Amino acid sequence: MSDRQSHDAPTDCRAHPECYRVGRGEQGVLTIEPYKGELLPHWRFRTSDIARESSQTLLAMFEQYRRDDDFVGMDMARKFIQMGYTRARRYANYRGGRKYDRQGRINEREIDETKAEAARIFEDVWKQVREDEDYLARKREHQRRYG
Repeated sequence: MSDRQSHDAPTDCRAHPECYRVGRGEQGVLTIEPYKGELLPHWRFRTSDIARESSQTLLAMFEQYRRDDDFVGMDMARKFIQMGYTRARRYANYRGGRKYDRQGRINEREIDETKAEAARIFEDVWKQVREDEDYLARKREHQRRYG
């Protein structure tokens, strides 16, 4: 087995945490199993109420992965929370979430306050998990052990 995540065939990173690389930002969020399948159904940001429920569910999953001593799950939950912020922010700024038109020009920004509030909700939770001392220690240990 390769020591890197394969984008061709999914690897069970719960069974093989050595295959998981933390990466930057949201890298790998939609390829790492079984976490993608567990987290994706709970990731929503259409309204502030939906974003609040989604972010709290993802936070609870982050905490359950912690209790299960599953750093990869913690990091994947963090990535979905971060993606909740970034996607809601993009939809808040650009109608339909499209920054560029078909010709590659930047679309005019149109602020959608509902999506902006959803982004703020996710941003607060994202800050909480990314600054969590236990999470950061586990991240350093994972990177030390597996690269």
